[in-house]
Amino acid sequence: MSINNADKKRFRQIGHDLKPIVTIAQKGLTENILLEVKRALNDHELIKIKVVGADRDQKKELVDVLCTEMNAECVQTVGHVILLYKAAKKPDPRLSNLLRAQQK
Repeated sequence: MSINNADKKRFRQIGHDLKPIVTIAQKGLTENILLEVKRALNDHELIKIKVVGADRDQKKELVDVLCTEMNAECVQTVGHVILLYKAAKKPDPRLSNLLRAQQK
């Protein structure tokens, strides 16, 4: 799954106003964190994840694992925040950050 530059730009604009839904701290990627990220991606399609206490290499590895495990696309990483996207099969207009942004 790969997204084009125009979509990435639009996703970054939408993601700018989002707050991190999941925080990954010292314990790293636990099973519960993976389940929460999966649920959030299915509900919201575009989510922010905050990474606490990881250096640049650890964060890059974390992004790779998340993208592989969730079949998602990394839109952007800035500082300790990751913006992930995964298209939902049936997006819920009340929960999907992409559909709610179109309604504005």
